[in-house]
Amino acid sequence: MSTSSASSTADPSRVDDTGMAVELRGITKRFPGVVANKDVNIAVRRGRVHAIVGENGAGKSTLMNTLYGMQRPDEGTIMIEGKEVAFHSPSDAIAAGIGMVHQHFMLADNLTVLENVVLGSEPSRGGFLDFGRARSRIQEISDTYGLDVRPDVRVEDLGVGDRQRVEILKVLYRGARILILDEPTAVLVPQEVEELFDNLRELTGEGLTVLFISHKLDEVLSVADEITVIRRGTTVDTVLPADVTARQLAQLMVGSELPTPETRESTVTDTVELTVEGFTMHNLEGRAVLDDVSFDIRRGQVLGIAGVEGNGQAELVEAIMGMRALSSGTLRLADRDLSSWRTRERREAGIAYIPEDRHRHGMLLDAPLWENRVLGHQTQPPNVKGPWIDKAGARRDTQRIIEQYDVRTPGVDVLASSLSGGNQQKLIVGREMSGEPRVLIASHPTRGVDVGAQAAIWEHIRQARRDGLAVLLISADLDELIGLSDSIKVILRGRFVADVDPSDVTPEQLGSAMTGAGEKA
Repeated sequence: MSTSSASSTADPSRVDDTGMAVELRGITKRFPGVVANKDVNIAVRRGRVHAIVGENGAGKSTLMNTLYGMQRPDEGTIMIEGKEVAFHSPSDAIAAGIGMVHQHFMLADNLTVLENVVLGSEPSRGGFLDFGRARSRIQEISDTYGLDVRPDVRVEDLGVGDRQRVEILKVLYRGARILILDEPTAVLVPQEVEELFDNLRELTGEGLTVLFISHKLDEVLSVADEITVIRRGTTVDTVLPADVTARQLAQLMVGSELPTPETRESTVTDTVELTVEGFTMHNLEGRAVLDDVSFDIRRGQVLGIAGVEGNGQAELVEAIMGMRALSSGTLRLADRDLSSWRTRERREAGIAYIPEDRHRHGMLLDAPLWENRVLGHQTQPPNVKGPWIDKAGARRDTQRIIEQYDVRTPGVDVLASSLSGGNQQKLIVGREMSGEPRVLIASHPTRGVDVGAQAAIWEHIRQARRDGLAVLLISADLDELIGLSDSIKVILRGRFVADVDPSDVTPEQLGSAMTGAGEKA
């Protein structure tokens, strides 16, 4: 599966005679104590989808940041359309025809699609904004590439898939001919993934080039024309999808087979651990974002919540944790009413929390790992001794978490920002599993992590379930949701619309229920 053999066995119908869109030659990037990229070589053909896969910490993000002008390589050459370039900022990359769509969308909800697209690149005529010309250009791009974007709709009224198309249109509006898509399917349901792939085929059919960064190997195999694997900062192979399986790709990435989230044995008991009753919440406009939501979770049970993002999952989780106020509803832990308790008190009672956004709610990136171990647990041993923080105890327990959860780091004093996303997530999981919690709220626990970290986190959740933990699992990864859950509830527009048996549902069926396709009028 070498680069040369991949190129020589390419599908004749896809032979490229127009040259390379991007060539990275001998790219090396060093940070203090770390070589992030070492002699990376990638050649991306014009008009193709070229996937780049690798573990968290393998160097993908650094490489893409270098291509997008956010960082400068210490060694090596970047070639765009056959010409050597040296980018000093993303503005230079944009001027060279490169656009990047980040995993976390960068859109203003209160603005229209048109306003978001032109923001920072406003069209003018005679000193005045010319939105008519912008609207025509947006419509032209949308029609050309099959994006089906409506310029005058507010972004807050769009679903996740539509928002992603706006992000793609935004970079196309700025003249991008080379698109970097960072984990583009992380928040999409299967139907939206297929729509995205159709859009990508439209883009490449018109001569554009796509660099597709993903951890989902089955999707990479479905959409990519070529795949480059990066391991420990360097390129190890470039292959054709027809020549490899997902398991072979996983082995190239991490040296092991592709993990599966499947859980077979039942550990559900009769003891109800957490009760959510009548949760109702209204937004500032008076609309119900949670509408009379009720459920129980028993010891040894994983209850999965499936839903397209923006349908109340985040509000549900944050209401359980006491981070958002309810209009009405009751929360009980076993026989105790926690409804009026503060977040800290709920945590002390035994509710652990893996947040959806680890950077916003889970870590202090500029603090060392041992301080992040204390975060949210600052009133509990081994982090305290009397009224004081026990630094020595926290450091010892952080080292335990590092060893038990395979957090790859030089030590407990490094900053959290220096860890890859997967290692940050494993540290959070280890912290939240500490102290014998009774309930675990796991919100997208493996989002943005590689197959190795994903497998480790799955096993920790399975072990916690075997140990009698009650788990609420929110995930956009439907295979994960089906594989780990004992039962699944589907949430749509803030209310439950279906109960699903994970043992006999497919991701496609679950995705259909999530989008309301099966909902009765």
